[in-house]
Amino acid sequence: MSASKRDILLIGGGRSHVAVLADWARKGLPAEHATLLTPDPTLRYSGMVPGWISGEPTRDAGLVDLIGLAKAAGVELVLDRCVAMDPVARSVLTQDHGLLGFERASVDVGGVGQAARALGEDPKLIDVRPIGAFVDRIAAELAQPRTRPLQIAVIGGGAGGVELAFALRHPVTASAPPEVTFIVGAGGVLPGFSSAVLDKVRAELRRQGIAVLNENARVEGGAVIAGSGSIESDFVVAAIGSTAPDWPRLSGMDVDEDGYIAVDAHQCSTSHPHILAAGDCAQRMDTYVPHSGVHAVHAGPVLASNIRAIVNGGTPTRSYQPRPASLYLLSTGRGDAILSYGRFAAQGRWVARLKAWIDKRWIASYAKLSDPS
Repeated sequence: MSASKRDILLIGGGRSHVAVLADWARKGLPAEHATLLTPDPTLRYSGMVPGWISGEPTRDAGLVDLIGLAKAAGVELVLDRCVAMDPVARSVLTQDHGLLGFERASVDVGGVGQAARALGEDPKLIDVRPIGAFVDRIAAELAQPRTRPLQIAVIGGGAGGVELAFALRHPVTASAPPEVTFIVGAGGVLPGFSSAVLDKVRAELRRQGIAVLNENARVEGGAVIAGSGSIESDFVVAAIGSTAPDWPRLSGMDVDEDGYIAVDAHQCSTSHPHILAAGDCAQRMDTYVPHSGVHAVHAGPVLASNIRAIVNGGTPTRSYQPRPASLYLLSTGRGDAILSYGRFAAQGRWVARLKAWIDKRWIASYAKLSDPS
């Protein structure tokens, strides 16, 4: 059906689109024909990756089966990636399948890695994005036999960098704890988080013997250059977030100054309202919503409702309104976790159990739909 126009084309298999597929599996397709275009047969939940490194869940515990979910939703699945879009002609160009037409589309392709551009191209540099390639590379690095403890540098002081620094201090496959240097940049650890959380994270970093450098860094000749010093390492993990893919800007759709698809309160493109977008590839124009997995998850049901309304000839009415504070649960790699909610902070094994329960419940809710047996 490549030449014909799908009623709905979902571009990307991100967390918001997982919620859309679940909505269609439960309530039925809102149109005659829908297609999911995504390069990967599974969605890997990045929030469970640090735990996998330190031996808490298994490697594949955090996978959502997109093949099974698409089947349950009655959606055609095309395993390919979008490389260009014509929003006026209502078509996308894929890498291997040529043109796919659509009447309405929704985009949740996530952001793209920016480590090489921001830090320098180097064989030792491992970008967290895309997460699947990151897991493969980390697994290979940790599996290599060594005669001395690993030396690892982690760059990026956000929540993802914190969890990876802790996890890589305690990899389940290592014979001895690696030496970890955490390079957080001039902004410090967890910018924007409360002082109570920062106190607990800093204390835990000291407790685990993780060196912290408040310096901006680049990678050059296999070494990390931070400030006036040079740090040798076996590999460098870049947890510096993502940037927008190029094709939305080149398509002629409205984008913000950083190239993210500009959307309104209902996740509709501000220039082409027959196209919706959510997750790390989009940016709300009516309010600021940070690029974070927690927001992509909560925006999913709103996106599903608005797609259904538009296909049924109505107007979208639902809008995702971020709460004043978001819940963050940061694994320490040694069996407990740190909780952050606004100004409140806590630490303990009960926080780790809460995180495991939330993560497993989220994965299981989709596993039941994709494999009802």
